[in-house]
Amino acid sequence: MSFDLQSILAGREGESFRLHTRYMNQQMVKVLKTIGFDREYVRGEGCYIYDRDGNRYLDFLAGFGVYALGRSHPGVKKALHAAIDADFASLVQMECSLLSGLLAEALVARTHPGIERAFFTSSGTEAVEAALKFARYSTGRPRLLYSDHAFHGLTYGSLSLNGGKEFREGFGPLLPQCERVPFGDLDALEHELARGGVAAFVTEVIQGKGVNLAPDAFWQGAQDLCRHHGALFVVDEVQTGLGRTGKMWAHEHWGLSPDIITVSKALSGGFVPVGAMLSSSEIFGRVFHSLERAVVHSSTFGNNALAMVAGLATLDALDEENIVARAASTGQALFDALQPLVEKYELLHAVRGKGLMIGLVFGEPRSLKLRARWKMIEMARKGLFSQLIVVPLFQRHRILTQVAADNMNVVKLLPPLVASEAEIDYFVGALDDVLEDAHRNSALLFEFGKTLAKSAVSRGES
Repeated sequence: MSFDLQSILAGREGESFRLHTRYMNQQMVKVLKTIGFDREYVRGEGCYIYDRDGNRYLDFLAGFGVYALGRSHPGVKKALHAAIDADFASLVQMECSLLSGLLAEALVARTHPGIERAFFTSSGTEAVEAALKFARYSTGRPRLLYSDHAFHGLTYGSLSLNGGKEFREGFGPLLPQCERVPFGDLDALEHELARGGVAAFVTEVIQGKGVNLAPDAFWQGAQDLCRHHGALFVVDEVQTGLGRTGKMWAHEHWGLSPDIITVSKALSGGFVPVGAMLSSSEIFGRVFHSLERAVVHSSTFGNNALAMVAGLATLDALDEENIVARAASTGQALFDALQPLVEKYELLHAVRGKGLMIGLVFGEPRSLKLRARWKMIEMARKGLFSQLIVVPLFQRHRILTQVAADNMNVVKLLPPLVASEAEIDYFVGALDDVLEDAHRNSALLFEFGKTLAKSAVSRGES
């Protein structure tokens, strides 16, 4: 075989953006160039990524939570090398592989006693799709409830439960009988459940879009109402699961026991896509209730050997390295270090979240001069100010973060769960620097404007 990866990459170095413009999503190329994020990354290790010029960036995005163990985790790499060398008879399809059985056992062991079965998928949205099908079939009911601002994925079933209109627009009609309730509104949830016919209430206990939290009392009430009305309580842990919030599962913060749990992202170890839908034996038994229905729902790549090994190695690393407890303590340290900035800067209104899933909430300041600057920025585009934080964090300090959602002044932090005090201190110092500029003068606005102008010129020349 003549394929030589290193030779190919060396021979085509620097062509990434041209190729994406020509063959893939050219609008993404324009976005990256506009905000000055047009880097070509060549390597990742731990909490850092490196571009082709050798610059190092602190990754406080972690692949939207995929790199919980950091990038290039040696234990997961070693396990995957061993799996490739083992030449497993993977994806026989008419089989019951040992690896998938072991990962199912390991996941079930880490959940509450009501969870007894696992169905494997290739992504989080596919796990949610499975949950919707299983909920409807096992209850015999058609209606599905979800929360506003929710994000469960972008395939059709998941999209039908998406609280952001920017994702749904133009893709309708979507799945019928999917109805939205205000996040954290127990009365609204009770009203919809009482109307009858609800198969499931599907929710994130901490919303990824905006890092929104409901009142603490909402969750036990919501679970009780679902049980009372015969609806399944489905918790999407695709981003929050496996230690992200300082517990193995985010729903454990409220003592909940969901009927169905979806998980993905961190389970991959950052190497092989994998997801799972976890449920009770009763729900599984209703769907797969006869020999004829043994393959009524399946996923071609769901049980593939490399994904199963990545999942097993990831769970082992979580245990061996005490990752969940570390995420809790590091998250608290980050929260504590950020709180003084709320008191110091008018533009930073709050810090919210749990563990290492944190939202920085920005809002209109009190002083007249700052308020005028704020309104000018927001008139240009709602939610633009948060981008004015993300860009200089990246340009000046080489820290990768993200705006939590469209038209929202919240910056989301999702550092790897292996982040240390050094990474926390560096980030807080950088944020302090950026916020100081935002409050004292117009340098921040000028800096972003300059970035936009430079990008516009370079696009015009290309």
